[in-house]
Amino acid sequence: VAYLVVFHILFVLFVWTYWKSVFTLPIQPGKKFHMSYADQERYENEERPEVQRQILAEIARKLPVYTRTGNGGIRFCDRCQLIKPDRCHHCSVCAMCVLKMDHHCPWVNNCIGFSNYKFFLLFLAYSLLYCLYIAATVFKYFIKYWTGELTNGRSKFHILFLLFVAIMFFVSLMFLFGYHCWLVSRNRSTLEAFSAPVFQNGPDKNGFNLGFVKNLQQVFGEEKKLWLLPIASSQGDGHFFPMRTLSEARNPLLTNEEQWEEDGIDEEPQGSGEASSLAIERET
Repeated sequence: VAYLVVFHILFVLFVWTYWKSVFTLPIQPGKKFHMSYADQERYENEERPEVQRQILAEIARKLPVYTRTGNGGIRFCDRCQLIKPDRCHHCSVCAMCVLKMDHHCPWVNNCIGFSNYKFFLLFLAYSLLYCLYIAATVFKYFIKYWTGELTNGRSKFHILFLLFVAIMFFVSLMFLFGYHCWLVSRNRSTLEAFSAPVFQNGPDKNGFNLGFVKNLQQVFGEEKKLWLLPIASSQGDGHFFPMRTLSEARNPLLTNEEQWEEDGIDEEPQGSGEASSLAIERET
């Protein structure tokens, strides 16, 4: 009876987290990151690159955007016509910009990002436990098969097949889950692990690393009782992220959004010639 109870609990958690990973849609940037019709028309009608750079710099100065392209330009998506928030990337499969995009997962046929990254991690964790539990409970029957105590030919085939599949998935999931645990401990996404985010002072692979505990809270939230449940508890709204060095980016999470916008309009970017020197990268 105890075996069946544990089996059904793991099965429910496995199905629940998989369902949340599949059907939780990725979140697009808010309207204020999209170019207005007037700005879009002004930008597209302008043929001089230096004026286009000034237009993007003017728009970005009013937004809490701190990361840049590899050459120091404003991160702009010409497909979605928006200024990309920090850690946002365009998914060619979903044909949209996704907040804190990690990767597009073929397992769940969905883009893994800010809205469902916690669910994806729990899906991997419970899948790992599910496979381990099946392998552990079947192993004693495999020993009986090995010693010749099982006489039913069908039972032999089922036991061998189930044990082989459970171990195979357990090993593959163990490496994948371990890799994502390492990413969470460093507060990085899969894309950021391959290409370090670029800030105003240059690339920094640890730019969002706040320490182990705070990195966990970024994904799972401060309420520990919700960490193991597939309930949305990640901090923030996917547009703003605290950073390791406050001098690199005036942290928008330390103040409310309205205060940031009031200060951001009045402040000039560091260096009088910075706005004019920003380059544009059209990302697809």
